[in-house]
Amino acid sequence: QVQLVESGGGLVQAGGSLRLSCAASGSIFSFNAMGWYRQAPGKQRELVAVVASGGTTTYADSVKGRFTISRDNAKNTVYLQMNSLTPEDTAVYYCNYQRRNLYSQLLDYWGKGTLVTISS
Repeated sequence: QVQLVESGGGLVQAGGSLRLSCAASGSIFSFNAMGWYRQAPGKQRELVAVVASGGTTTYADSVKGRFTISRDNAKNTVYLQMNSLTPEDTAVYYCNYQRRNLYSQLLDYWGKGTLVTISS
């Protein structure tokens, strides 16, 4: 099992910034990717940003240029720096850790989520 501990959510005004952190522990081997997803009220969970094992990053179009994902390999921690926040960024943000098992199947682990609220 993989345990994920998220932090950094909160309430900020539009135009402000927040930094989310997610630390992974447990069976953190055969790492494939780690990142952030979000789910707004009444909407499906969507990808925000992911960093793959080779360092490649992927962003949702809606956050490109505003959000930056980074990973500290020594700490098994991923960060999401969010700038120029808008009310449309309001959501519960979930950390995701993806690894492969002995059969090379991808396994996904999720954090409990951290609420980000942007006021207008």
